[in-house]
Amino acid sequence: MTKSIFITGAGAGIGLETARLFASKGWFVGAADRDQKALESLQTELGERVCSTHVADVTDEKTVAGALSEFAELTGGAIDALHNNAGILKVGPFESLDIQDHRAIVEINVIGLMNVLHAAFPYLKAASGAVVVNMSSASAAYGTPDFASYSASKHAVRAMTEALDIEWEVHGIRVCDLMPPFVNTGMVQANAGASRLFDSLGVNLAPSEVAAEVWKQVCSPQLHRPVSNQFKILWPIARSSPAAVTRAVMKKLRRS
Repeated sequence: MTKSIFITGAGAGIGLETARLFASKGWFVGAADRDQKALESLQTELGERVCSTHVADVTDEKTVAGALSEFAELTGGAIDALHNNAGILKVGPFESLDIQDHRAIVEINVIGLMNVLHAAFPYLKAASGAVVVNMSSASAAYGTPDFASYSASKHAVRAMTEALDIEWEVHGIRVCDLMPPFVNTGMVQANAGASRLFDSLGVNLAPSEVAAEVWKQVCSPQLHRPVSNQFKILWPIARSSPAAVTRAVMKKLRRS
């Protein structure tokens, strides 16, 4: 039987490349996004036999539940993989950003993630060995200046991943995440120049490289998967170093 994956934020960036990759591997893709035109373009590219599109806003639990239900009708009631990719980013000193921007980051990156996980659970449970891949971030390793609310949202994703990987184990569901540094997407490009961290750390990852890591997680899940050689080295150091050391490094990077 054909394997299936449901992807949020599939209209652009990492989600789009993930849809393309899984379709090329013979999977049936459920692509969800707020951008109907982007979804129509994706379905034209991949074909209706390979891709089902669903207009949905992850902050609206009714549209999320409806999209997942529609997709599950096409997959026999089970979904083999879920890629929680939808998210937004707004960069700058905390006090300089409008409070509505901070609220939107939390609503989409955290509440939206929870809406999708909650609605997807019965379909994941119905599959054999389902895998959830959440999009966390390198900023979940330590609170990141100029990215305060975004970093906080990704810490929440990391915690949700750890908790559900334990809770859902009894149902045969693995829950894991990806932790990439900056990825060259429209979301990051829209914030170019808003923080020196972009220059000091670089924007070196392509969306297709992260999509390849989604594939690795589905094939061989690990709780947290750091992405890029740079962060693969830094992640264990950040976890084991005293907080004062990590804090000093972050301050230096912000000034660079």
